Amino acid sequence: MKVKHIQHLYRRIGFGILPSILETISAKSKSQIVDDLIKASNNTTTLEVDISEIKDIFGGMMMSGSKLDADTRRKIQKISRKKQVELNVSWINRLASTPELLREKMTLFWANHFVCEDNSIVYIQQFNNTLRQHALGNFGDFVKAISKEAAMTKYLNTKQNRKQKPNENFARELMELFTLGEGHYTEQDIKESARAFTGYSHNLRGEFVFKKRQHDYTDKTFFEEIGNFNGNDIIDIILKKRQCAKFICTKVYRYFVNDVVDEAHIDMMTDVFYKDYSIENLMRFVLTSNWFYDDKNIGSKIKSPVEFLVGLKHTVPVTFKNRKQVLQIQRLLGQTLLDPPNVAGWKGGRNWIDSNTIMLRLKLPSLLLNNAYISNIKNGNRDAMIETKKQQFKKKYGKRFNTETNWGYFKKHYKNIALQDMEAHILACSLSEDAKTYLQSLQKVSKQEYCIQLMSLPEYQMC
Repeated sequence: MKVKHIQHLYRRIGFGILPSILETISAKSKSQIVDDLIKASNNTTTLEVDISEIKDIFGGMMMSGSKLDADTRRKIQKISRKKQVELNVSWINRLASTPELLREKMTLFWANHFVCEDNSIVYIQQFNNTLRQHALGNFGDFVKAISKEAAMTKYLNTKQNRKQKPNENFARELMELFTLGEGHYTEQDIKESARAFTGYSHNLRGEFVFKKRQHDYTDKTFFEEIGNFNGNDIIDIILKKRQCAKFICTKVYRYFVNDVVDEAHIDMMTDVFYKDYSIENLMRFVLTSNWFYDDKNIGSKIKSPVEFLVGLKHTVPVTFKNRKQVLQIQRLLGQTLLDPPNVAGWKGGRNWIDSNTIMLRLKLPSLLLNNAYISNIKNGNRDAMIETKKQQFKKKYGKRFNTETNWGYFKKHYKNIALQDMEAHILACSLSEDAKTYLQSLQKVSKQEYCIQLMSLPEYQMC
C-alpha cells in the first residue's frame, strides 16, 4: 500500500499516523491494514469519570421514595458541571491516544448524528458510551438503544409522550435527522410514530422504564403498514426502506470521504449497508475501495476543531495544567464536545472556518507548543507583520493557555525523518506557492521548530 494512502487512511479514521508506526506497517496490503484497524476496535473500552457520589444520592432517593429538593438539586448540578469538564477532557485525551482508533472516530461521528445533550453527567456519560458500544455494530440495534437512552428521552421529550397527549419531537427527529432525511415521510407518519413511542421513560439512575399505562395500544398506520406498533416496530419498518441505508451512507461519505458526494459511490455503499445494516461491513467496504484513495479525496476536507486539536496532541502530546482551558479552546474554535449547538449538530465543512477561527488555528500550535513563538524572519525584519500579529495573539491568548509539551515523544517517533521530509508527514495536501515562500523566509533550526511552522500554515487545516 502506498505511503500517502496509509497516511490518508489514518487521517480520516483517526488523527494522523506517526512515522515510526507508518514504517512498521508500510509493507502490508490495504486489506491487511484495514483488517488490523477493525480488529483493534473489536473491543469497547468505556469512557468514565467518577460519578459515584451522584449515583449514591440517586440510589438513596429511589430506595426512600423521596423527591429531589432544591439543595440536593444544586449539589448535583455543581458536581455534574465539574464532571462534564472531566469527561470532555478525558474524551479528547482518549481520541489522541486510543488503540481502538476506528471505534473512537466512529463514536465522534455518531455524536454528531444522534445529537443529544443533558446537564446530568450520569445520563450524558451513559449516552456517550452507548454511542461507543454500537459505533461499529448493527444500525437497527443502535437506533433502538438510542431511543431508550435517558439523555435522549429527556432531550427530545419522549418522557412527556403519553397516549392522552402524544409528543412528536422524537418521532420527527427519528426520521428527519436519524434515519431517513427530510422529505421522506409525512406529518401523519410522525403522528402515528409518536403514538408508538408513548410510555418511554427512565428512572433517576438513567435506566429505561416503559410505563405501560401511558402507552397507546391501539393500531397505528405507519408507512402504509397497520398494527399495534411499539417503538421498536416503528424502527424496524423504517429500516425496510432503502432510503434509510442511503441516508446514513451519504453522511458517512461526507464525513470520511468528501463533502462533495459521488452518487455512484453512494449507491455502492447503500447496496452493502442495506443488506444487513452492519456498520463494520460498511466501513470495511469504504476503506478498501480504490475510490477512497483518489487524489481528489486526499487533503480535501477541513478539519473540525476537535480533529485539529486532537491531531496536534497526537503529533506532540500537550497537557493542559488547567483542564478548563481545553474547553476554552473548543469554544473559541466553534466545537465543544458534549455541548452541540442544536439537535441538528454542527454543519461542518466550510462552516468551521471564519476570520476569527482561522487566525486562532494558525497561531494555536505556537501558543500551545512553543510559548507563542514561531520563528525569526531570516532577514532580521523584526517589525514584520507576522511578528506584530504574533505579539497580538500572545497578549490576547498567551496567558489563557498553560501547557506542558512532550517533545521527547515527538523526537522519538520522528527521529528517522529528515527535516526536508517533514511536510509529507505533517500536511495532507501540497504547499501553495505563498506557503513555500513563507517557509523559506523563516529560520529552520530543528525538526521541532519546523513542525510548529508547518502546523501554523493554512494547509494544516486540511485532512
